[in-house]
Amino acid sequence: MRCSGCTKVWYCNNSCQKTDWDLHKRECSALRRWAKKAPSDDLAIPSDAVRCLGRILWQINSKGHNSDWAREIQAMQSHRKSIQSSSAEFPATLEAHTHLAHSIVHYLGLSSPAELQEFGVTSAGDLVDLISRFITNTYALTSPSLTPLGVSVSSLVALINHSCAPNAVVVFPRNDKSKGKKEPIMNIVALRDIAPDEEVLTAYIDTTLPRSLRQEALKETYSFQCQCTLCEMPTGTGIDPREAVWCPKSCGGMCPLPNEENQVSRCTKCRAAITDPLAVIDAARIGREALGKATNLQFSDYNKAKQLTINVIPILVSAGLTPSCHPFLALLKLHQSLLVSSFSARLSQDILDEAIRASAKHSAGLSAILDEGHPVRAVALAELGKLLAVDEPAPSSSSQPSLPQTNNAFPPSGPARVKIAYETLLQARKELVIGFGRDNDGGEVGRSIRDIIVSLEKELGVWTTGIRNALEDIPKKPAKGTSG
Repeated sequence: MRCSGCTKVWYCNNSCQKTDWDLHKRECSALRRWAKKAPSDDLAIPSDAVRCLGRILWQINSKGHNSDWAREIQAMQSHRKSIQSSSAEFPATLEAHTHLAHSIVHYLGLSSPAELQEFGVTSAGDLVDLISRFITNTYALTSPSLTPLGVSVSSLVALINHSCAPNAVVVFPRNDKSKGKKEPIMNIVALRDIAPDEEVLTAYIDTTLPRSLRQEALKETYSFQCQCTLCEMPTGTGIDPREAVWCPKSCGGMCPLPNEENQVSRCTKCRAAITDPLAVIDAARIGREALGKATNLQFSDYNKAKQLTINVIPILVSAGLTPSCHPFLALLKLHQSLLVSSFSARLSQDILDEAIRASAKHSAGLSAILDEGHPVRAVALAELGKLLAVDEPAPSSSSQPSLPQTNNAFPPSGPARVKIAYETLLQARKELVIGFGRDNDGGEVGRSIRDIIVSLEKELGVWTTGIRNALEDIPKKPAKGTSG
């Protein structure tokens, strides 16, 4: 259901639209006013941050400056004092706050920040505090499959501290409506048993990133240096798969990813040294640059973005980067997404198979750095399983029931592919139940995977019957010493 007034906001159904009307009636006018002044269609809708801040201020105005709801927002942590002191190191942070301040005034239809008094903002400091609280305490609002949809703020969830090795996650699983549960709902799900008096910790950032990038993101946005078990791991105790290269002697071990400061890198298993560390450093740099360009181009120039990933991934493979290593992991994910879009537009066995290979490498990379049951890892496994379960546009001749598979190429064809899909989805289902909650039955994704598993069980049964019948139809050779 689309709002007929602003034509920008969509709803699940009439009931959803009616429930939101008290807030949206003010948002509706603001969106129409914004669209009239927008210089282009691309800017006809304000950012999620502006829209969310608008809803917060309208709620404060509606419920009262001293209401419990307003006090909960005001009690959230602000980093106003550290913004100015760190402006030289992170100028983008100050710029983002300034831009948001101007945008929210414009969005509310005001002429200056002084007119924000009716929303409980009585000074420039109050406005900076509001924006800082929003930026510091915002969570990504995602679909059940973790696709970003917007932003959300919860004063209760904001009390949870950060760790790059979290024991809990924030998810929006979409509950089973047949059980009478309300929607939408934010869940905090434990990834493992949490002992009494043990702190509940979630991750504020993408924990697949290497330590230096995680620390930079946390310092810039949240003004602290992380000292979690992952960030404070003593040197010599192991290797972080996020910054790893395969052993040059192929012993199965890994080497730390070399860098300009430390070019010497040896395998932790056989102690073989990387002979050309500068080539590995250059490959990683090319990968980072390509990732940035392809990410920016994926919606505006899809073909160029796909070609970038196609060109650069072999360079990273040749350099020996493991699938869990940054930026290889992120490029694999983007490459997979672009291939799936290609496959949707043009059914091709080659594109499907390449998407499966990219998905398999991406899933393997995540499995090396994320705990079993982490939603990101679980959803990646589900995506791989679903790709394997897609009907093949042009299956190879070796997929015929009467002919055995003659090579070990991945992915296989026919019943072998169905079997791998089934096994992958069983593991995905197990992990989805952890990551999205047992009470939620793995969320909407977990329930959909359960249905696919049932379908594959039937398909495997058909394949098994077909093979058995084919074998029974083959004439048996007479035993030696007898006449046929």
